[in-house]
Amino acid sequence: MPVSQATESSFSESVRALVEGLDYRAARSEAEKERIYRLRYAAYLREGALPPNAPLLFKDRYDDSANGVTIGVYAQDRLASSMRFHILDAERRDGPAMQVFADVLTPLLDRGATLVDPTRFVADSVVMRMYPKLPYATVRLAYLACEYFNADYGLATVRSEHQAFYRRIFGHQLICPARPYPSLAKPISLMMVDFSRLREIVSERYNFMESTSEDRERLFQGVTVRD
Repeated sequence: MPVSQATESSFSESVRALVEGLDYRAARSEAEKERIYRLRYAAYLREGALPPNAPLLFKDRYDDSANGVTIGVYAQDRLASSMRFHILDAERRDGPAMQVFADVLTPLLDRGATLVDPTRFVADSVVMRMYPKLPYATVRLAYLACEYFNADYGLATVRSEHQAFYRRIFGHQLICPARPYPSLAKPISLMMVDFSRLREIVSERYNFMESTSEDRERLFQGVTVRD
């Protein structure tokens, strides 16, 4: 096995081992949501991404959307990280990415595409030092969401300095340069990956992305995509 393949296999196995020790839970109760809102505040404050006087519970109207769900990742019952997901299609067009990139995404929705829009990816700094591969164990949720909802495209609305991570792990391509985003001090760019291409990447490289239909149902059930 070439060195690069051996290294990649070792990386994938190490993330898989981490995944097996984590607990992924959809935030259903107000207490679970509040813990995540507080984690968001701490994470964004640490990165200098919040405007002055941002609330300690960092949330927005999209946290209550019927076509969205927020998931917490727990390490030994400690909230380690979180991501939020919105599913966009021709009938459900309200989501964070549409607030800034509607001109780019509307033609896709008009053609009947289904999009997974992940946002609010945050992690606890202490847990991150304990588990440096936590970001990979967290973003696997984006793949699970694309698989569950049979998405055509997966989005990433990220700051410019985070583009390389999504390009490397998932093969995302830059679709639109950074634009200002309400409630954040730093602009975000739009990246996108064709899910059929993403399936190929995952099957070839990342066994830690594997999940069962029961796993996906437990996380994403109840998300309203169509009336």
